[in-house]
Amino acid sequence: MRMLLAIVILGLIGCAGSSVPPDWQLNAHGALRNSVTAYLVGNPKLADIEFARVREEIASTGRADLLARAELVRCAAHVASLEFNDCEAFQKLAEDAADSEQVYAEYLAGRWAGLNTALLPAQHRGVVAGVDGALGAIEDPLSRLVAAGVLFQKGRLTPNTVTIATQTASDQGWRRSLLAWLNVAVRSAEQLGDKDEALRIQRRIDLVLEVAK
Repeated sequence: MRMLLAIVILGLIGCAGSSVPPDWQLNAHGALRNSVTAYLVGNPKLADIEFARVREEIASTGRADLLARAELVRCAAHVASLEFNDCEAFQKLAEDAADSEQVYAEYLAGRWAGLNTALLPAQHRGVVAGVDGALGAIEDPLSRLVAAGVLFQKGRLTPNTVTIATQTASDQGWRRSLLAWLNVAVRSAEQLGDKDEALRIQRRIDLVLEVAK
């Protein structure tokens, strides 16, 4: 999550003229982190409440570019959970966003033709280029899941991608993302006719759903 949130955090810090950040920056940072985490673990109500706080804090500055950054982070969390909406909330603010953020939004949407990858976060450039091992080399868990989600959307999914994404979501305890990737894994096992593997994965799904009740 650190790398994605840095898109916003660096912008927020850049607004400060003193060494002590104003309250709105601290509040927006904390609320954004809470919103993303709540979404990934499967608590959409809390995620929406926390993001409303983000919007309120940033709106107090009149900075549409900062709100665009926050919306981009939220969109990335959706992609990590295999939920694609073309970053609609970001698109409404795109004209005020930096070029790098517009490029990142195109990356998330899978529109890579003519993409200026030099403006992408470094950990995603190898993914676009199709470099072997690029996904597993991404250190930040959320960035890794986002990249896997984009590969899914692009139809470039491999068994190794599913394994990496599933393990990442499992390690972090991100139930929403984990369920999305486990469902991909079980369908893949079924298509390959591997009934034992499909049943094993289904048991994992059932456990996650049981605990989430």
